[in-house]
Amino acid sequence: MQYRSLTFEEIDTLERNSCWAEDWTRVEVAEEGFQAKYFHRVMFYGDIHLGSFQKNIEIAKDFVKHSGINDATLRNVTVGDDCLIEKVGNYINNYTIGNDCLISNISVMETTEGASYGEGNLISVLNEVGDGNVILFHDLNSQFAAFMVKHFNNKDLKNAIRRLVSEEIARTNPERGTIGNNVKIINTREITNTIIQDDCEISGASKLSDCTILSSENASVFIGTGVICENSIISDGSSIINSVKMQDCFVGEACQIANGFTASQSVFFANSFMANGEACAAFCGPFCASHHKSSLIIGGMFSFYNAGSGTNFSNHAYKMGPMHWGILERGTKTASGSYLLMPATIGAFSVCFGKLMHHPNTTALPFSYLIAEADKMFLVPGRNITTVGLYRDIRKWPRRDMRPQHSQKSIVNFDWLSPFTVGEILRGKKILENLRQASGDNVSSYNYHEYVINASSLRKGIKYYDIALRIYMGAVLKRAHKWGFFGKPETEIGLGKWDDLSGLLLPASEKQRLIDEIKDGTLETIQEVIDRFHEINDNYRVYQWAWTYRMILEYYGIKEITAEDDARIKKDYIEARRAWIAEIRKDAEKEFEMGDVEKEVFESFVNSLDHEVDFEN
Repeated sequence: MQYRSLTFEEIDTLERNSCWAEDWTRVEVAEEGFQAKYFHRVMFYGDIHLGSFQKNIEIAKDFVKHSGINDATLRNVTVGDDCLIEKVGNYINNYTIGNDCLISNISVMETTEGASYGEGNLISVLNEVGDGNVILFHDLNSQFAAFMVKHFNNKDLKNAIRRLVSEEIARTNPERGTIGNNVKIINTREITNTIIQDDCEISGASKLSDCTILSSENASVFIGTGVICENSIISDGSSIINSVKMQDCFVGEACQIANGFTASQSVFFANSFMANGEACAAFCGPFCASHHKSSLIIGGMFSFYNAGSGTNFSNHAYKMGPMHWGILERGTKTASGSYLLMPATIGAFSVCFGKLMHHPNTTALPFSYLIAEADKMFLVPGRNITTVGLYRDIRKWPRRDMRPQHSQKSIVNFDWLSPFTVGEILRGKKILENLRQASGDNVSSYNYHEYVINASSLRKGIKYYDIALRIYMGAVLKRAHKWGFFGKPETEIGLGKWDDLSGLLLPASEKQRLIDEIKDGTLETIQEVIDRFHEINDNYRVYQWAWTYRMILEYYGIKEITAEDDARIKKDYIEARRAWIAEIRKDAEKEFEMGDVEKEVFESFVNSLDHEVDFEN
């Protein structure tokens, strides 16, 4: 924008409106559109740049006021076009304000020397008292954060990532705080060292200090009453409301943090919902939910996770401090009143009941129920495969992705059966078969580490795992026909172990390649690393087919997939799907018989099951 000095007439108008300047020559205004008559009781210090003031600003529905500045003290401030700034109790200092903003009834807004805006903040996730392992910056997504956490012991990798992040921050951070266009800040006490991007609304917040708010036109951010937010970054489409207290956190796209929730040294990604409770040193990947006041999410890594009321994790295993942590793989739930003693690792899509001791590790038995009764621990393998809860979850998550297309930093692969989970199922089925072979069929229960598996549960577990395997193979084979890469895979990428980087399903070999390329400098910028994550995700179906093709050959004991084999796999797929739906229907009927489910709800759900045959062909 082109600026000019004030005219004598404009200075005279300003002074008659009770305005004052430390030095009028340091106040510059837009060449066109500046109107001194819309300024009242304003004090100017330092270098001031003012835009044009020609439009009205909407205060509330059907209530508009003319743009201008009233009752304010400004020092070293640039104000864009058509803003309304009024009732500034203390001052605005060292800030650049965009166009069409409303700033009313605030106490103080300033940038101080050395402001970082929450960028480059190093926090300790998982190990509450450990060395920092996640660096907060504006382009952080769940993959990058999970990558940092899982490999923070790799010193060379950690140093390389820190260098990339430092270079990105140095390139993008402004010299002083900025307010974007169409920003509304009202009834707020303190904003210090904070970048606020376009279309953000802040109403009634208590304190924002050293933060970056990544709002945008199609994914605006809302900060509500009583919020205290320090050293944190808040991403597109999120809302932080109703007296949330947050320190040293990253909030990803379309998250909701509400109702007095407190969080420190934690990260939340992609559509997570947190209310009433508390998080500390927690890694909450996509679609994590905690609704209850009595729930403490601490020292763990989660994704697609639901915390029941009174859920608690103990990161004090013994007496060396709160340094222990665990991983609940994707889709895990904790029932009301559940407790988990860290360290612990829970397999994908499992459900935890009661007070679980003995540091369980059930990655090889996914989709299980873990149940504590008095001093006994029971494991029901594969039980969750056939529940109404899982069926509803895997369908609701894609529908509940509230992120606009252009604001999806975190990659979310919704496949519930994938090389990652199916690899665990294969291991689990083998474990159960070996237990059965070792102890025979004439026993009432089997022991797996500290857990008891009832004989009937073990037999059903093998059956449920096999149903899932046949559904998976048939679905992937059908997709391979549809996408035209049916036949022997053209790549060996995807063979071997797979990993889940908080929503991104990828071969372990691709993750290792990423590590190597960051360390040797092949990837020179943050954007190149992020692009590599997306490249891996774009090739997911190709890599999945390489893994699944090999799995099909081994499962059926064949050397290639003939037309006859193809028909057989399809037949097994249809039978497995029907058996799966029949089990889910039985689970729904069992719940309906309890008497408190409305008949219309039950019938609607059963009707959706009837339509599952549509997927067979």
